[in-house]
Parts: sequence; C-alpha cells; structure tokens
Amino acid sequence: KEAIANGVISFIIPGLGHAIHGNAKRGISLFIGMLILHAAIYFLANNFAGSAISTLYHLYAGYDAYRNY
Repeated sequence: KEAIANGVISFIIPGLGHAIHGNAKRGISLFIGMLILHAAIYFLANNFAGSAISTLYHLYAGYDAYRNY
C-alpha cells in the first residue's frame, strides 16, 4: 500500500514520493526536471503536445517511485 501511495504522490508532485521514501537526491532531481520541463513547455510548446509530454513525465515519476519502493 505504501508503494502505491508513493507512486500517487510522485505522480502529483514528481520527486516527492522518492523524498518521502528516503531517496532525496532522486526526488530533488525529478522535481528540478519537472520545473525545467514545465518552463520549457510554457515558453515553447504550450499546446496539446506539451501537455502530453508533461503527463508522460508525471506518469514516469509515479511509476519510478512505485517501482523503487
């Protein structure tokens, strides 16, 4: 159950599930990656493709937190 919770938390805020689990470096890197990705999407691809890329990144972060729990 905790693995699922970590995955959901990391889907909502990438990296938070990793940080809660004790892998702070991975969590910080995923969070910074999300900030950079969202800034790039805002300025370069503020459309459906940008939203799809963002959603895929969030899905990856959630899956990674679930898998590494």
